[in-house]
Amino acid sequence: MIDLNTDRSPTWCPGCGNFGIWAAFKQAATENNWDSANSVLVAGIGCHGHILNFTKITSFNGLHGRAIPVATGIKLVNPKLNTFVFTGDGDCLGEGGNHLIHACRRNHDLTIILHDNALYSLTTGQTSPMSPKGAKTKSTPDGNPDEPFFPLALAISAGATFAARAFSADIPRLADLIARANRHQGLAIIDVLQPCATFNKDYTYQFFQENTYFLDKDYDPTNKFLAIEKASEWGPKQIPLGIFYQVQKETFSYPEISLEVKERDIFGLLNKCK
Repeated sequence: MIDLNTDRSPTWCPGCGNFGIWAAFKQAATENNWDSANSVLVAGIGCHGHILNFTKITSFNGLHGRAIPVATGIKLVNPKLNTFVFTGDGDCLGEGGNHLIHACRRNHDLTIILHDNALYSLTTGQTSPMSPKGAKTKSTPDGNPDEPFFPLALAISAGATFAARAFSADIPRLADLIARANRHQGLAIIDVLQPCATFNKDYTYQFFQENTYFLDKDYDPTNKFLAIEKASEWGPKQIPLGIFYQVQKETFSYPEISLEVKERDIFGLLNKCK
């Protein structure tokens, strides 16, 4: 069995939804034999990024909002790697929103796991692009004036070919979704609803347990407009979970270029810049 544990203990707050995501990813990795020989993890800045410290797979921690372009570069160099992006709703939809749109548009073969707690929690609970309108936080004491994003609707509209949503406490289903997303050839994104037990008193475990439902077995995940409609649902007992959209389309081309050629070209470019 693959040993994915490191010598670091998790530092997330008790009850943090990141524990469920971490457990689900480790389950999927163990079942699918993902390790440093065939996989790489990339994360941005936020509570989610600490997952790299607790998972023994080669990883890279990018700048705030820049996890996706870093992962894209890694995939360009080695297209055979299973390339996973861990990113928060602030990291991905705030600072990194432009990168998400264009990665979807080009249909890069990446698996994006969006840790969605509707706050900037690492910096103690400021409003993020997923915070509901009217939410009172440290950065919006009089109430959030902005409407939140629908991240999956945005991703599907931009060109993502696999879009799903899960609840962090449902570890078996989340592990299965991560495995399916990785098998998909193209841009796959999973919006993982995760409670922030410390700063978000609205989106709790009880809230998600009472207000989520699974897409019907007869649901057609190839219907783009239906997928966008479902991905835009949010309200009491109206938050769908499952695979919203999955189609096969041409992915961004990753030409097979030897590492020697790449190094030669890079050093040649550096010499020209001197």
